[in-house]
Amino acid sequence: MSATPLTRSKTTGHIELMSDIKPRFRTIDGLSIRYAESVSDKPHALLLSPWPESLFAYDATWSRLADHASLIAVDLPGFGHSELREDLLSPSRMGEFIVRIADEFGLTKPHVVGPDIGTSATLFAAAAAPDRFRSVTIGSGGSAVPTDLGTPLHEWVHDEDLAPYRALGPKDIVNVAMNAIEGYELPDVVRQDYLAAYQGHRFVEQMAYVRAYPAELPALAELLPGITTPVQLINGKHDSVVPLPNVEYLHERLPNSRLDVVEAGHFVWEENADEYARIVTEWWQAN
Repeated sequence: MSATPLTRSKTTGHIELMSDIKPRFRTIDGLSIRYAESVSDKPHALLLSPWPESLFAYDATWSRLADHASLIAVDLPGFGHSELREDLLSPSRMGEFIVRIADEFGLTKPHVVGPDIGTSATLFAAAAAPDRFRSVTIGSGGSAVPTDLGTPLHEWVHDEDLAPYRALGPKDIVNVAMNAIEGYELPDVVRQDYLAAYQGHRFVEQMAYVRAYPAELPALAELLPGITTPVQLINGKHDSVVPLPNVEYLHERLPNSRLDVVEAGHFVWEENADEYARIVTEWWQAN
């Protein structure tokens, strides 16, 4: 169930959808980075945007997560509404930038939540900075070697001809993803934010990130046994985009990990928000 409430506009009298998430922008390493925060005296948590969504992917869990942590949600560079820079469009380089984000916001040993594309990047970050994060929550992201991906992610990674993707408009891109969401009605304010993030050829430019998987995931595999940061793995049981073998692969190789398989498809943070928030917050309390 969405955390987005209904309000009545004083000027129009119409019912409008509102969200607890209030985005702002900050310059980090010369890039305009969009973020939202819920500040408290609780431990810090850094939430990273999945693809092809944005930081509004946490709309359904925001209030519950904010009860347990001081939140900073970020659109990773090149995704959501943050500025793109080509040299960051790989998991290893994005991992370096995640550490930079935590430093720029002055986050003291934060928990990190990085589903989807954040999975590999957050693991690279944890490998490079072993004592920087209190814990990591990931899943629903490509990680197995060789790649084990479902539709449409397999095609996005391996198709040689990108011309059909350049022909797609933002509605086509978002609708392909959103039509895969099971049992959850996306609030209009969230859908509109997703749509606004994919103007022009932005989606094709972003594809470079996942197309780096065949080269980068083997390098990540070598690092997994040495990652000491506690890792919570969450994946939808019926995920047809990133099948379960990906988190099982990680769980077998990470020395300090826990795996929870949730009754959901790929977008587990929205499709089963209650269970997702419960697992994340209980993990935070234990770490």
